[in-house]
Amino acid sequence: MTVEIGAILHVGVLVRDTARALAFYRDVLGMAQDSARPDLGYPGAWLWVGGQQIHLMELPNPDPSQGRPAHGGRDRHVALSVRDLQTLRSTLEAALVPCTVSKSGRRALFCRDPDGNALEFVESL
Repeated sequence: MTVEIGAILHVGVLVRDTARALAFYRDVLGMAQDSARPDLGYPGAWLWVGGQQIHLMELPNPDPSQGRPAHGGRDRHVALSVRDLQTLRSTLEAALVPCTVSKSGRRALFCRDPDGNALEFVESL
């Protein structure tokens, strides 16, 4: 018998402050918030990314915040598709969010959320 994995349904991301994280994910990146998130006993939010979600979890983070690689592609990261990389770059720059281009030469951009979680955005038509 072979195990068949069908899809990634959601990614959990640790944050220090849900409101601050929402200001980035919802307000800067434009992700829609799922109001169906139940009370899980800790603050957080669920955000739609196509048919999948990012779960913001306001819980203690066991990872160090210092000493992370400057380029998010060399750290744990979540990769997301975008239609127009230049629009995203302009949006991030307007919000004063530093970003770097992919070291592989692909049409991809990396940034970090307010808690240092790395995100990769790959241009997909």
